[in-house]
Amino acid sequence: MTALLTVTEVETLARTAHEGQTDKAGRPYAEHLQAVAEGVRARGGDPDQVAAAWLHDSVEDDAFTGRWLEEAALSRRTKDIVLAVTKQVGELPEAYAGRILATPGALLVKEADLAHNADPARLAVLDGATRTRLTQKYARMRALLGLGPSD
Repeated sequence: MTALLTVTEVETLARTAHEGQTDKAGRPYAEHLQAVAEGVRARGGDPDQVAAAWLHDSVEDDAFTGRWLEEAALSRRTKDIVLAVTKQVGELPEAYAGRILATPGALLVKEADLAHNADPARLAVLDGATRTRLTQKYARMRALLGLGPSD
């Protein structure tokens, strides 16, 4: 059996895959991945969840293919979490939230993702309409996931 990638190796792969990408505020995308991974660690996440945090947008953003994920030397749990938090085209928020809630370990990763996405300092650099739209979107997803208001 092939040895599984370490969290450090997953981090390196994710940073390389997202190289040159920026978030809505124009910041390097890897900063978001790092913040989510650190958020997962701070919330008591295990190595499978931290690895999933590094990869949480990789399939959705086409940094990696679903096939790559399936063939990667990752635990089944890490793969399942990444797949659970990967939004499908045209998917209703309720279905997305349901899949996250049904996948062990995925809620913690999504919680850390939402926390960073909804960070007021991060949202402050966006135009008012975008800031309002995203704030409402993140609050709705938190409610669907049973997380309550952001901290």
